[in-house]
Amino acid sequence: MDRNELRSELRIGDAEREQTMADLREHFAQGRLTHEELDERLDQTLAAKTVRDLAQVTADLPGQRPAYQEPVSPYGAGDWRATVHAHMHAQQHQIQAMRDAQREMHRAAWAARRGQMRHRHRGPHPFLPMLFVLMMLGLIIGGFGIFKVLFVVWLGAMLFSLAHRRFHYRG
Repeated sequence: MDRNELRSELRIGDAEREQTMADLREHFAQGRLTHEELDERLDQTLAAKTVRDLAQVTADLPGQRPAYQEPVSPYGAGDWRATVHAHMHAQQHQIQAMRDAQREMHRAAWAARRGQMRHRHRGPHPFLPMLFVLMMLGLIIGGFGIFKVLFVVWLGAMLFSLAHRRFHYRG
């Protein structure tokens, strides 16, 4: 198999398909294709998988570009190791950028959760209003002795709640 046959079997990507579709639209604008032919060829372009498939779509049109061009290496044609190294280096940077973005997303989510927790704990603990009601009932039913005991417990719980909120949910 010679080099041209190998090239025609190469897989193509979205960039090659987009370029061919742009060329087809230009041919349509210049009157070389009808609307139906344009639609048909655009469908063929989207279904194309190899350079050969893409070349067949524009074979009868003038000024066609090759569907695949050899990438030009800034390191020279024969220095494939440098090219591979450059691609690996670029990929490592891309992976690191993705990790950094993911880390920032986790930090933002954690900060949002902490913010929600701060807003959730406003006001006294649910135990305090119940203790206050018991204190009032104790005063009415049991007299001043039970009221004093419940009042001291209520006051201690209130102070503990305030101190806990102050030191635990500091902003």
